[in-house]
Formats: sequence, C-alpha cells, structure tokens
Amino acid sequence: MKLHQDWTSPGFGLRPVAGATGPFATSEFLSTIREAWGSTDAELVIAESADALVCLDIFDDGARPVGHRDLVDYRTPLGGSAGDLLGEALGSMPAIARLAYDSVPEPAATALADGASEWGWKVAVSPGDVAAVLALPGSFDEYLASIGKRERHELRRKRRRYEESGGSIELLHVDDPGDVFDQFVELHRRSEGEKGSFMTVPMERYFRALLSLPGWGIDALIGIDGRVAAASFGHRDADGYYLYNSAFDPDVRHISPGQVMLGLMIERAISEGCSVFDFLKGDETYKFRLGATERPLYDIVGTR
Repeated sequence: MKLHQDWTSPGFGLRPVAGATGPFATSEFLSTIREAWGSTDAELVIAESADALVCLDIFDDGARPVGHRDLVDYRTPLGGSAGDLLGEALGSMPAIARLAYDSVPEPAATALADGASEWGWKVAVSPGDVAAVLALPGSFDEYLASIGKRERHELRRKRRRYEESGGSIELLHVDDPGDVFDQFVELHRRSEGEKGSFMTVPMERYFRALLSLPGWGIDALIGIDGRVAAASFGHRDADGYYLYNSAFDPDVRHISPGQVMLGLMIERAISEGCSVFDFLKGDETYKFRLGATERPLYDIVGTR
C-alpha cells in the first residue's frame, strides 16, 4: 500500500466496486469537486495498492470521502480489494478515530464495511438516500408500454401541447460554457423557492469546471422565443446517462418544458443504446412516474 495525492495515478483506471456509478469515482470529477469545495482543514489521502484505490479527506474529527454528499451522488472505491485497502489505510493512521461514508451503493457498502471491521473498527451501516434509476428497453415504444396507459398519455399530451404552443421539439446538446450554459444559470436563478438560491457564483464556477471534463454536457429544449425553455446538466458514459441537475423557465411552466425535455432525452438515450437513464439521488415523484425504480444507498459510520 502507498499513500499519495496524485490524481494522475493509473489506479484510477481500476473498475469501481459498485457498477453504473457514472463519473463520481473518476479522478477528473473528484479533483474538480475538491478544488471547488475542498476544506482547507482536510488533508487528501489517496490509498493505493496493486489492485485497489480509495480516496479520503482527513479531518481532525475523522475520515470522510471527497466532496459534499449533496454534490456526489455515488461513492465507490476502485478495485477488487478496496475494502481491505481501506482498513489498512485507516490502520496506518492511528490518530483517526472516526470514519463516515455516505451515498454508497451495494456492493461497495459491504466491501467498505467489511474492510474496516476486519481492521478492528466498529461499523454501523444504515439506509441513506436513494437514487432513481430507469432501466432502458430496446425501443421507445417498449418504454412507453412499460410506464402504463396514464403516464404514456400524459407524456404524449404534454409533448403535443408544447409543440402546439410554438416550442421546438428538439434537443440542443453543448459541451462548452457558452450561451446555453449562461441561460441554464439564469433559469436556476429565476427559479422559485430554495432552488432559486442554489446557483451562487461559486456554484456557477463549479458547474463551468465540470463542463470542461470528458462526458459532461448540457441538453437544452428550445422555447417559443428561441431561448432555452428547459435544460439538463449531466454526464454520458458507456453505461448510460446521469442527470446531475436541471432547470426550466418558470414563465412557461404551464406547457411543462421540463417533462417534455425528459421524454425527449429518454427517447434519445434509448436510440443511442444506453442501458440506463439515471436520475441520481432524490425520490421526487416524477422520476418514478417516468418508470424509474429505487436504488438504495447506504451510510457507513465507523469508530475505533
């Protein structure tokens, strides 16, 4: 085992213990979120062996994974012996008395808990957040049949009403921080309630940085006036699409631009051969009406 802080280590090429977890265990994402939001009180420790890698932030009160739970949807170490590596790494840092992990899917939760336990830690695993994941069939017609008559009718009705209003039934994809990104930021700031205060200047810088990484992009539904009516910010990889964030124009909520956009995105994901459309964390009703099922995530707390 070695402990280092090298984001370019080849160990980041190992397979995640929990599959279908998108960009959240990559060195590009973790280094970006740590640069944007990392605490000056934390020391980065990347523990690596021949066949495993684990990233931790070390605070005075214990060890935690990199990045705030509100911005990291899945936590998973890399490699076949990641649980043992975590235990060994913690064993090499006797001053650390507490471990706290969040947002861990199976089988990563079992591997991490077992690894810490084998090195003498008392470990508690409890249900945490849930993700909403839509398994995609081979065709959009199959998808529509799977969600049932009522939801199928609603999806078609909203699309028809949006088109009749003069909106464009097309998605514009961009992967650079130009005008579409600026409009995405603007839509956030015009949102009602808590969402309207989400896109602070530091948060805008963070999203702009993500957009420079491989696989990230914005998909925009164009509105009646040629401007963005709804936009999604997400990541595409070999497994599928991961919807990280979205916003819509509150002035046209009556024609459901967000729902129309999601229908179009699911249709496109199926046509591109994606196996999953992942809405990520959150149990909002609309995700399950569109056919998603819960993926349980776990919180792990360990003490010496």
